[in-house]
Amino acid sequence: MSRTHEHLPGLTLEHLPLGTGATPVRRLDFGLVGGAEVWVKDESAYGDGGWGGNKVRKLEWIIPEARRRGTRALFTVGGIGTHWGLVAALYGREHGLRTVLGLVEQPVDQHVREQFARLEASGAELHRYRDQRQLRLAVPLIYATATVRDRRLPWFLPAGGSNAFGALAYVETSYEIADQVAAGELPEPATVVTAVGSGGTAAGLALGLRLAGLPTRVLGVVVNDAFPLDAPVIAGLANQCADLLRSRSAELDVAPVRPDDVTMRSDWLGATYGDPTPASTAAVSAAAEEGFELEPVYTGKSLAAIRDLAARGELAEPVLWLNTHGPR
Repeated sequence: MSRTHEHLPGLTLEHLPLGTGATPVRRLDFGLVGGAEVWVKDESAYGDGGWGGNKVRKLEWIIPEARRRGTRALFTVGGIGTHWGLVAALYGREHGLRTVLGLVEQPVDQHVREQFARLEASGAELHRYRDQRQLRLAVPLIYATATVRDRRLPWFLPAGGSNAFGALAYVETSYEIADQVAAGELPEPATVVTAVGSGGTAAGLALGLRLAGLPTRVLGVVVNDAFPLDAPVIAGLANQCADLLRSRSAELDVAPVRPDDVTMRSDWLGATYGDPTPASTAAVSAAAEEGFELEPVYTGKSLAAIRDLAARGELAEPVLWLNTHGPR
C-alpha cells in the first residue's frame, strides 16, 4: 500500500510500485552550499534497477490509470533529450504500453546526444521537429494515426507527465519526507527546493506537504521557458490534484493552494530551456566532489540557485533539496 493510501483511507486510485523504499536523505557539506544548512533527498536512484528520478514516481500513478482507461499508447512531448520521454518509453513498454513522443530541438551537448541515443533505442515512436510551433501543427496527425492503429485514443500526457495524476507522485513523496522527519533522519525543513521543468513535482509538494502536516515552503527553480510555470500555474495544478483525490473518495481537510503559497524563480534559467549556464556547470562539478551525478539544465540549476541564495542569506533554513536527476 502506498503512503498516500495509508494517509487517505478509502482512496480508490491505483498505485503501481516502481521503486523500493524511501530515497535517502543526508546533510550536504557547508562548502558546497555556502555555509547554509542544506539537506538532500536523493531521488536519482528511484526506480527498478536503481535509476529513473522523479519521473518514475509519476508513472506509479499514470500507468495504473492508463490501464483503467484501456489505453494502449501514451502520447507525450518534450525536448530531444527528454528524461521523461525515456522513462515513459521504458516503463511503459514493461507494462504493455506503447509510447509516442513528439520531440523538439534543444541546445545539444554530450548529455543530450546520449539521451537521444537512448530514446532511439527505447522502442518509442519518435517524431522530431524544429520548434514548438511545428510540433503543435503535427499533433493532430500523430494523434489520429495512433488512434487508427490502436482502434482507441492514446492518452495524451503533458511534458514531464505533469497532470493531476503525475502530481500525485510528490503528494506521496511529501508523506515520505514527513515520515523521515518523524524518524529523526532530517530536521523539519523550512524550504524545499526543486527544479521546475513542467510543474508536477512542485505542485505535488505544494499540496502534499500541507496534507502531511509540514509548514515547509516550496521554492521552484524554473528551468523551462516553453510554457508558463509561474506560481498561479503551480497552485492550479496542485488544486487539480486535490480535486482528483476528492473525486476518488479521499476526504481532504485542506484549504486550496494559493499562488502566494509557493515561490517560483526563473533567475537561473539561462538563455532558454536546455541551455547550461556557468553557474549550473560549476554546481555540477562541485556536486561531483560530493558524490552526486547531476546534469546542467535541471538539477545543476536548482543547486546553483541554492548556492547563490545561500551566499546572499536569502534561504529559510533548514533547506531540503531534491536531487531529481533522471535516467543515466
